[in-house]
Amino acid sequence: MIRNLLGVLFLISLLILLPSCAIDESKPEANKDSIDLLSDEWPGWAIAYSGYRDGQDPRIPVFPSQEEVLEDLKILEKNWEIIRTYGADQHAMDVLEIIRKENIDLKVLLGIWLDGEPEYTEDNQKQVQLGIELANKYDDIVIGVNVGNESQVHWSDHKVPQEKIIEYINEVKSKVDVPVTTADTWDYWANLEESQKVIDAVDFIAAHIYPIWGRVDIDRAMEVTKSTYDSLRTVIPNKKIIITEAGWASYTEGDKHVPKAGDEVKQKQYFYDLMEWSEENKVIVFTFSAFDEPWKGTGTEGHWGLFSEARKAKLVMETLYPELKSDTPTSPSYK
Repeated sequence: MIRNLLGVLFLISLLILLPSCAIDESKPEANKDSIDLLSDEWPGWAIAYSGYRDGQDPRIPVFPSQEEVLEDLKILEKNWEIIRTYGADQHAMDVLEIIRKENIDLKVLLGIWLDGEPEYTEDNQKQVQLGIELANKYDDIVIGVNVGNESQVHWSDHKVPQEKIIEYINEVKSKVDVPVTTADTWDYWANLEESQKVIDAVDFIAAHIYPIWGRVDIDRAMEVTKSTYDSLRTVIPNKKIIITEAGWASYTEGDKHVPKAGDEVKQKQYFYDLMEWSEENKVIVFTFSAFDEPWKGTGTEGHWGLFSEARKAKLVMETLYPELKSDTPTSPSYK
């Protein structure tokens, strides 16, 4: 009798514990009416957005149509609060115009793209001027400006001299009323000998953290993410730190990851673990990224989206978007 009773109690305890082990696929509520990136309030889910589909490419440039942008924003509006864009260009103008015209409930961390100097100095100056113009014209939507993306880290293929990135940051800060930063990899920010002058210039640290690029598999992904973030807070204690890119590819190629690291099951696990940690610790995290982008290639870079290029939900999004579930695979399979 005692043995049977103990067995029943054990089963009951399992039933109590099991829900806590499952992935919570619900979206937390958040207030989008007023978002201050520098406050201690957690604003909700944030995501990196570029809407380039098959045949479109910012380098040519061939931009998404306004109809395509509207489709994307309606998908994202359902579960996100903030999107991050990358260039001050036609795509950004369309995004902001459509958000206002269609009353889309999204705020924007506006990007200003900087290419390598001195070759692209004139283009960069045009980006800066248009970024300032857009931030002021759409001051009800733009909550921050990001000047340059991974332009300082040693391996960047579009490096901008440090004195120039600081000059651009200061110019934007003097002409807009929202926080201004530049986005780069966590290890660049952590190297104070290289980054201190830029740290002093920005309003907050915009860091990229990708365990998958460090040959870390899903079993240690959140451990590495958290320890990396905590180390940055230790090194840079007096600035707010926002993770402006973190994600898990659904397919990978090359030797910079563990074999077959990219996987939709792993992507789902990392996304929900990351979002749970983000909310619990009040850390703003921009998931990279919304949609697969073919112009980035057929390997790892082309498969970071939570949705396929065809706007179908990958496994990670199937519960939240059952209407976008695909009858065909949304990521390549390994041979």
